[in-house]
Amino acid sequence: MIRLRQVMPYLGIALFVLVFALPVVWMVGAAFEDPARAGRGFLPTAPTLDNIRAVLADGFLVRLKNTAIVAFGATLLSLAAGFLAAYALARFRFPKRLDILFLLLVLVVKLMPPIVVALPLHALLLDLGLLGSLSGLVLVYQLYTLPFCLWMLLGFVREVPVEIEAAAAIDGAGLGRRLWHIVLPLALPGLVATLIFALILCWNEFLFALLYLQRPSRFTLPLYVATFITEDETLWGRLMAIGLLSSLPVLLVAGYIQKHLLRGFAHQAK
Repeated sequence: MIRLRQVMPYLGIALFVLVFALPVVWMVGAAFEDPARAGRGFLPTAPTLDNIRAVLADGFLVRLKNTAIVAFGATLLSLAAGFLAAYALARFRFPKRLDILFLLLVLVVKLMPPIVVALPLHALLLDLGLLGSLSGLVLVYQLYTLPFCLWMLLGFVREVPVEIEAAAAIDGAGLGRRLWHIVLPLALPGLVATLIFALILCWNEFLFALLYLQRPSRFTLPLYVATFITEDETLWGRLMAIGLLSSLPVLLVAGYIQKHLLRGFAHQAK
């Protein structure tokens, strides 16, 4: 006879999955529901592709391209800078706990409300001629992606044994070769995890895009979503269609990276 203690963990997991799956099921159902009835139930009563066709015809792919450029550009830039900064903090000795002071400063910048620096960043982008451009938004996103990457990568870099680097240095390997052939491969799981989380942060960012992008042709997906919420109505069908389509690229990237990362680990273990 099955005891209640044995069943309870599985019931808890099932309840957890159900709670988090319901919004996804509702989104998918509304995306394929008739526009006049979208959002009224979990499953579409009359499945249709009208919402998908409408957002594709309205310039969804252009906004998707803008979002991909900004998100991947900001993520890769912050990963590169964060990795080098994490290595410096993990390997070099700074006087009088300067490293702790630097990390506290980074944490303060990370916790600071973005609206506080909105006006100075606006003036800076205006002086650089980058106001309203996607490249300017990539630089602005470093304000919170770079501290996030630094804090996450610092722990992974510190776990790389110093003895391996010391042995490579004795054999004549310079700093660049040690970073590329030793530290980077050993810290790869941390880089992948950081990349996924930073990509999601940039993909969903709304405030800075709202403040610094004026042309509708350069809107990112969060700004594009806001255009379907008006004083008169909310177009739930198109909103859910955009939510469904915009979540697929991030899921595909995360699945692709993790799949190949696990394959690499399995190959090294043989």
